[in-house]
Amino acid sequence: MEKNSKEPIRVLHVLQRMEAAGVQTLLMNLYRSIDRSKVQFDFLVHYKEHQFFDDEIEALGGKIYRLSVREDYNFIKYCKELDTFFEEHPEYKVVHGHMHSLGAIYLHYAKKHGVPVRIAHSHTNSTQNDAKKFIKQIMNSLYRKDATDLFSCSEAAGKYMFGDGDFTVINNAILTDNFLFSQAKRDEKRKELGVENKFVIGNVGRFELQKNQKFLVDVFSVLHEMIPESKLLLIGTGSMLEEVKKKVNEMGLNSAVSFLGNRKDVAELYMAMDVFVFPSLFEGLGIVGVEAQAAGTPCVCTDTLPKEISVTPLLYRLPLKNGVDDWAKKIVEAKDNSYAHNNMKQYIVDANYDMTTLAKQLEEFYLARAD
Repeated sequence: MEKNSKEPIRVLHVLQRMEAAGVQTLLMNLYRSIDRSKVQFDFLVHYKEHQFFDDEIEALGGKIYRLSVREDYNFIKYCKELDTFFEEHPEYKVVHGHMHSLGAIYLHYAKKHGVPVRIAHSHTNSTQNDAKKFIKQIMNSLYRKDATDLFSCSEAAGKYMFGDGDFTVINNAILTDNFLFSQAKRDEKRKELGVENKFVIGNVGRFELQKNQKFLVDVFSVLHEMIPESKLLLIGTGSMLEEVKKKVNEMGLNSAVSFLGNRKDVAELYMAMDVFVFPSLFEGLGIVGVEAQAAGTPCVCTDTLPKEISVTPLLYRLPLKNGVDDWAKKIVEAKDNSYAHNNMKQYIVDANYDMTTLAKQLEEFYLARAD
């Protein structure tokens, strides 16, 4: 039977959950931009609870299938559920994996049930040094085993996950026009936050060890002594949120630090900042750094972040080992960057981080490979 040309192909994205985080933001930007009359996205996630992007996914026509292995750690059940899922859903010709820790398992079952296109996508260039590190490294090494295509968000992320494998770098593109600097938006958001006359620094990210917000609080403590009229904005949620709040309280910084949770006005929050500070221990790329630069905000980040994050003259790189005093001084220096609070669109486009280009590229890839 001839395939209905009006019916879109459906791509299954596999990841932990559709929370407010970097990979999820990338996928949602792509989903909003791709021609959904040709390509539709569905999501296989590993937590049962409702997440930040779930309502929008369903409004755009996407389906969300929820498993519970990250909650109950029942891997026998997980394997049975995957086996059943792919048996009951032969419509998927493309499975795009973003979750490397369990990629060897779900890509195995996708292959078993004849899914022709199986993508292993690397979004990290390191593994957190904890009790699970050895197991994670083993699972990472198996991620590519049943994949037909290897993607990564940077050269470093590709080499870390796939070694000498033939991977393709897929830039973590953004909706550039949403981040174009506006003085009116900056003024309005600063007034709303009550920081019109403050030196404002900020960070966007999950409160996890990797994101290193406790170090940022230490840096801000030094900065606050240098510039008493300073303010730290922390956007996000996560398992270490209460621990960071406790640290802020113990350091007597409650009145100078604002915890803003997950937000949908992140672009305006970048604009409200004088400097964006990005002290992550590691990142596959660090899409928030690209967003902040697109918004015209100077950025001070760790020197371990991939080189691809340097897309404008607004970015400063600094080793964590330099210590909090050097970081505070660099932040003060960055606020006077001559490119600050200007339209940075051309830089983003020239660096191939504009979503219009990526959406077309992946749309053509999905359609060609699923045919």
